[in-house]
Amino acid sequence: MVERDCPPASDGALPSAGATRRRLISVAATLLVLPVLPRLAQAATILAVRTWPAEEYTRVTLELDSELKAEQFTLENPHRLVVDIEGLTLSAALNDLVSKVRPDDPYIQSLRVAQNRPNVVRLVFDLKQPVAPQVFTLKPVADYQFRLVLDLYPKIAQDPLIAILNKQSGPDVDDPLARILEDIQRNPVTRADPPEPPRVRGQQPAPALPTAPAKPPSTASRGKQRMLTIALDPGHGGEDPGAIGSSGLREKDVVLRIARRLKALIDSQPYMRAYLTRDDDYFVPLHVRVQKARRVHADLFISIHADAWVKPSANGSSVFALSQRGATSAQARWMADKENAADLIGGVNLGSHDRQVAKVLLDLSTTAQINDSLKVGNAFLDEIKKINRLHKNSVEQAGFAVLKAPDIPSVLVETAFISNPQEEALLRSNSHQDKLAQAMMTGIQRYFTANPPLARLGDVS
Repeated sequence: MVERDCPPASDGALPSAGATRRRLISVAATLLVLPVLPRLAQAATILAVRTWPAEEYTRVTLELDSELKAEQFTLENPHRLVVDIEGLTLSAALNDLVSKVRPDDPYIQSLRVAQNRPNVVRLVFDLKQPVAPQVFTLKPVADYQFRLVLDLYPKIAQDPLIAILNKQSGPDVDDPLARILEDIQRNPVTRADPPEPPRVRGQQPAPALPTAPAKPPSTASRGKQRMLTIALDPGHGGEDPGAIGSSGLREKDVVLRIARRLKALIDSQPYMRAYLTRDDDYFVPLHVRVQKARRVHADLFISIHADAWVKPSANGSSVFALSQRGATSAQARWMADKENAADLIGGVNLGSHDRQVAKVLLDLSTTAQINDSLKVGNAFLDEIKKINRLHKNSVEQAGFAVLKAPDIPSVLVETAFISNPQEEALLRSNSHQDKLAQAMMTGIQRYFTANPPLARLGDVS
């Protein structure tokens, strides 16, 4: 068939064997190349676009059927972020991204999209304030395909110490963090804060911020009751919905509601205040949750979740503490693996922080921290069993990354099984959310009554 397609020689004779072989090679090469060219020219398909605006940062996500490259730069007067994405052409999905910019977004004023050059789409974000952007890609995981992620952080971030000190302590309350804030305001710093070294529970910590030396405690502060700081950690958020019940209730939503109710109870106490590691629907990496709690010198860390299992019959509440010697059960190990995978689903930019620093932080723990965490967990179980069946009657232990603050008693509460239709209905109920918050509040009070907090920076010895 190939010879029939070859043109005859000019003199009417058949082509020579050498000429035929050369034509065969040429035709074969053409057959090999032609099917490849359309694939190279085909643009990637956008599967979904999402925005997650929050005070802490705004995330923009493009989910695609293939991995793409992007370059970004910022402009001033006015402030803009420009992102060039290779392998894309204008589409209805990109126009949909423009409509997803919310008026209350703290960072994005508006978004413009254009075909900058063949196969390259340009996104121009008109900004409300200067940003320090992070642009990175994520491989397929869980229900997501390839993702291009744009995180818009403020160029000057608010320190969590300032946010937590919105609650002013009374004159009869000793508040070391307030004295730290006073020093910050008197001696402002412009350089980046160095990472706070881990400290062992009971030892004198290094200051959380590079400030002037703390003032020695005055005689007026002697005998005062110290303000207690409770870090509340609603699990998941943003790109990571957590477990989803049969009616569509998402874990990330219900645990945030419970955390807000518990925060209100804590803040109503004269010697307590609560700090939320996540106060809106956005993703927070596991190691950042730990760092936030340590940054505000939390006396207790409570991570709030809603359990899920492959069988809808599983039910009951559970409380977990950290283990350094392996999980106490196969289910505890499975649960820790599932919760520790949140970073993969939520999407962490591994290039944005020192991996070794994060690894050291998450590998550190102390026997004292675990012992105190077990006491907290037992107090919680005693109260939660009054309003819901317990899945396990004792505190379970496993290697949860979010519980690895070396100096803060830390527990993870699985409030109920969202995969169980009856318990999902309870979790949706405002009254049951109140009961869960009150049970944890009573557990907190029981723990601190029996275990007064150790001295911290600026405390009177």
